[in-house]
Amino acid sequence: MPRPAVDVVVPFLGPPAGLDELAGWLARLRLAAGDTLTIVDNRPDAPLRPAPGEPCVASAPRLQTPAFARNCGAARGTAPWLVFVDADTAVPEDLLDRYFDETPRPDTGLLAGEIIDESPAARGENPGGRGENPGGRGENPGGRGEPPAARWARLTASMGQDTTLRRGPWAFAQTANCAVRREAFAAVGGFREELRACEDADLCYRLAASGWAIERRERACVGHISRDTMRALLHQQLVHGAGIGWLEREYPGAAPARRWPGFLLWGLRSAGSGLAGALRSRDRDAATVALIDPLVAWTRELGRLRSNTRGAR
Repeated sequence: MPRPAVDVVVPFLGPPAGLDELAGWLARLRLAAGDTLTIVDNRPDAPLRPAPGEPCVASAPRLQTPAFARNCGAARGTAPWLVFVDADTAVPEDLLDRYFDETPRPDTGLLAGEIIDESPAARGENPGGRGENPGGRGENPGGRGEPPAARWARLTASMGQDTTLRRGPWAFAQTANCAVRREAFAAVGGFREELRACEDADLCYRLAASGWAIERRERACVGHISRDTMRALLHQQLVHGAGIGWLEREYPGAAPARRWPGFLLWGLRSAGSGLAGALRSRDRDAATVALIDPLVAWTRELGRLRSNTRGAR
């Protein structure tokens, strides 16, 4: 049975050379009749792009958020399913087919594809083979030159869907790789465009409140290209922290804050005991996790002090 048509939407905010590189990578994605692919150029100085119905890059300069870019991309198509992937992912050519290996249930509003953290060097590899063994995280070392930030992300599977789908009543799928039924997307009004982060959690909570369910699609797997410096990683965590702070205010109980100074002491003790064990066993990976885990947790918690909304230009 043929799969349904999909509109693929990829938000982009970065240097011009990155846009050309992204278009080259996505050109490998296998499209069928009725499918569309739209990269949404979300830069504030994005040049005017083709009108709706024309391929492949659309401009969305008014508001610099992934949510706004995704909504703009979704509005360009009419297919019954939307597939959202992020620009910092490596996508296998048969991703769309993998999403529909099984027919979604009638009440399913969102299909959660898998996400595997990979070293920045992985962008130069062939993405077509990824996703065959989603359980094999951490088995593909990035080499002795792998940056600590990227190594930490890979070892902890920081972007894996399990990190958010195993949160009981507050479970949600990350829109770095997911498929959404257009009917459900339209029924809840799409993404909240002003949100800088956690727009995926908000969308999932509104879908659930409207009676739509989430299904896993672990074979529909992409590689997430991890941040390669500690500065970039911690900035990412500040943004995430602003998002979870907003979530807790909007949905009390979804992301309770930690209590200082106990949280600070926990981090120091965790790092000390973890590092001591890693030195005894001469385990470089354990040492990396022991040192970076508290920094990430503290930074994310501090991020709650930041605003999670952005105004239109």
